[in-house]
Amino acid sequence: MGQPPLGTPILSAGRTCTRIVRANRLGFAIDFETYYAAAREALASARKSIILLGWDFDPRVRLEPYPTRNANRIGPYLNQLKRERPELDIRILIWAMALPMAAQHRFFPQRTGFWLDNGIHFHLDHTSPYGASRHEKILVIDDRLAFCGGGDFSVGRLDTVDHPDKARWRVTPTGMPYPPRHDVMMLVDGEAARSLGEHARERWREATDENVPAPEDEPTSQREGTSWPKPIFPIARDIGVGLIHTVPTPGDRPLERVNEALYLTAIRAARKLIYLENQYFTSPVIREALAARLAELDGPEIVMICTYRAPSYFDHATMDSARDIFVARLRRADAFNRFRAYTPYTAGGRPIIVHSKIAIIDDRLLRIGSTNLNNRSFGYDTETDVAFEATDGDTGLAIALAEVRAALVSHFLGPKGARFAAAYTERRSLIEAIDLADGETRRRLRPYVPRRHGWVQNLIARWHIGDPRDTSDAWRPWRRQQ
Repeated sequence: MGQPPLGTPILSAGRTCTRIVRANRLGFAIDFETYYAAAREALASARKSIILLGWDFDPRVRLEPYPTRNANRIGPYLNQLKRERPELDIRILIWAMALPMAAQHRFFPQRTGFWLDNGIHFHLDHTSPYGASRHEKILVIDDRLAFCGGGDFSVGRLDTVDHPDKARWRVTPTGMPYPPRHDVMMLVDGEAARSLGEHARERWREATDENVPAPEDEPTSQREGTSWPKPIFPIARDIGVGLIHTVPTPGDRPLERVNEALYLTAIRAARKLIYLENQYFTSPVIREALAARLAELDGPEIVMICTYRAPSYFDHATMDSARDIFVARLRRADAFNRFRAYTPYTAGGRPIIVHSKIAIIDDRLLRIGSTNLNNRSFGYDTETDVAFEATDGDTGLAIALAEVRAALVSHFLGPKGARFAAAYTERRSLIEAIDLADGETRRRLRPYVPRRHGWVQNLIARWHIGDPRDTSDAWRPWRRQQ
């Protein structure tokens, strides 16, 4: 494959990211007890504007796991903010999902408007290409703080980092229990937040033909004094971050595939370790890039964290069998025993749904966003990721990246997390550390075993039905046969 020379940046504006901007602070939230708590605090500090982009939205969703007042549900909470501050401009732009999918969600977000006060601007986005989705998840407050990552204010998202087997609060608004779930969000401020705000307003303009002015800038002294949400600790300060946007183009117009290019460049640049958490692993381009690194004598370890089985019928039919092909191909390419795919489980043995989209390359690059490792996220759906890179000699950022990865793995292992940290310090191999810490019985991170599928699922997987690369092959699956 050929590695780039040491010191060559992975992030490059126009090549592997849309743009590079500065963030005064950057942090991340593991799982949604933390994210929702941080978002609630950030929303409470809003002075002028709130804009939310999402794949789904349900105003009945609680912002904390334990029984609370109705105002702690996202819809009533936004209503309360608007009543207390009538001048606050609140806008919510959500993908207009197809009716069969909306029916599974009890016709939310379509019914959301009935739950929100008239002063809140709520709009369903019908502008995506037919069959594509607006999949990005962004929350911007006053252009001062911005969250970006894998999750919405939607049913079945809220969970705690210990992922209990059973929890009275882990139920839908109608009282139905849902499975343990893992997700990750990133938080930035400064120029990075303003840039995400600009992107959100452009999405609003495209969907509604309405130009929304940016909130008036404030003196630097006031801006620096804004509160950073206490539930999230900044892991980096005054840092350049790459914003990676995927917006599909109509017809056969070429698409700037910086999203895919960043993954491929990062995979080529890896020296010791590629760590991936993702909801889907189906992209043949990514699969072959990883397989090429496994074939190298001195290539990196590759660790995947994935769901055992997709929770929805559509995802199970279109993505699970393709993921099994993905994993089986990497196992065949693993000539030097450097590849593992794991599925996380609770202490009592319940599978945890992995919805996060995160990549950590060595102690060098961290990427969090809405992008799945499937075809459609690279050119068919609308996505946004945020990434930052530790340059050579920046030991502080390298340590922060290593701590992020350790926190992610440790949280899956529960009480075994301390044992993992010691094993990794000793062995310097993530695979060996996980296997040593987790033991042989009642594993929390179990090796993922590809399953056998019938001819229908194999056909779907081979032709990537439901997983087009872009608008040009949306109805031409023969273009994407494996």
